[in-house]
Amino acid sequence: MNIHNDQRFAINLNVRGIQPSATLRINELSNQLRSEGRDIIKLGLGQSPFPVPARVVDALKEHSHEKDYLPVRGLKSLRESIAGYINRSERMQCSWEDVLIGPGSKELLFILQLAYYGDLLIPRPSWVSYAPQARIIGRSVHWLPTHAENNWQLTAEELDIICRDDPSRPRILVLNYPSNPTGCTYTDDQLLAIANVARKYKLILLSDEIYGEVHFDARHKSIARYYPEGTIISTGLSKWAGAGGWRLGTFIFPKELRPLQDAMAIIASETYTATSAPIQHAAITAFNGGEDIDEYLEQSRRILKVVGEYLHRRLSDMGAIVQKPEGAFYLFPDFSEFRARLAGRDIKTSQAFCQSLLESTGVAVLPASDFGFVPDHLGARLAFVDFDGAEALKLAGGDYADQELADEFVARACPRLVEAMNRMEAWLHNL
Repeated sequence: MNIHNDQRFAINLNVRGIQPSATLRINELSNQLRSEGRDIIKLGLGQSPFPVPARVVDALKEHSHEKDYLPVRGLKSLRESIAGYINRSERMQCSWEDVLIGPGSKELLFILQLAYYGDLLIPRPSWVSYAPQARIIGRSVHWLPTHAENNWQLTAEELDIICRDDPSRPRILVLNYPSNPTGCTYTDDQLLAIANVARKYKLILLSDEIYGEVHFDARHKSIARYYPEGTIISTGLSKWAGAGGWRLGTFIFPKELRPLQDAMAIIASETYTATSAPIQHAAITAFNGGEDIDEYLEQSRRILKVVGEYLHRRLSDMGAIVQKPEGAFYLFPDFSEFRARLAGRDIKTSQAFCQSLLESTGVAVLPASDFGFVPDHLGARLAFVDFDGAEALKLAGGDYADQELADEFVARACPRLVEAMNRMEAWLHNL
């Protein structure tokens, strides 16, 4: 029997050839190598190193008995908490009815593209799942050019150039900041300029602010302040509350986009039904905040900032070209300075670079090609998360509570990250 003529294998053409999510793939490979006895330093998957705040964990325990199907759009009291959180942090005036809850913001992004028949505009580089989701659904993807000199950030001018050829075409612009993969963010002036172009072409703007709370200087500002009528804010619990595996994300819509929210709710009702009841009840505690959560965030930001600065300096000293991160827990170094020596080892793509680095040193990172670049762009993304977040928080709030964090703290709290830099430096030196 010819397997290709077997109806059991009539796989959707949009899915054929797509690999599993790059971040999840590198995590599974890293775990497999560790199980085989390899000493792997995991800088691939961007999972928060910090524990879920204790009071939020207690709330989950308290509500573990909750078993009812909740409303499709989410628990009203949670939607009220999220609206309050956004109104406090962004000085906005959204209501609980503007909030949609889902099992991760990733799922909400997927059903947004199902509900809205428009092209996807993505600045390059971008998070690994934006473009594959569009391809699965059958939407067109347009990569927006960015430049290293501008911290790989979209400019209003580049956005205008893309849109002006067909000004009435429906489009969704995804703006993610602080950025995965670069850790960089936008200034107020940059956000205002992009907002003006988005308004000019009536774009749907998805502002992916999942890392907003881990802006190192706590100065994150949503572009929704400048383009409120067309911006959907995306956030969740995974990155700032350490709860990636809990799978709770949220979109906050302007009232002008209520029909789009309604359409997404219809899709949700026919697919995932509702987000886990115990998780929703516990999330109220997280979004309501409090002094303990403020302290948790302050210490998290202090730690991530000093680690990001340390790794930035080490990578720069090695000869990599890398932007200094301003938030999140990523760096996006370019190793083009080593192109000739790498070619001597038959390493000519970012995929080959990362594969050889992993095999030779046990340091797992992701290639730039997973983030929208051509194969021979010799870049990589590092997620600086392989450390004990609970211990780091304890140190930062204890022994180092009244002093500026520096290299000594990194050496104590994050020895595996220091080791990763030592291994990379030795490997590059010996090419």
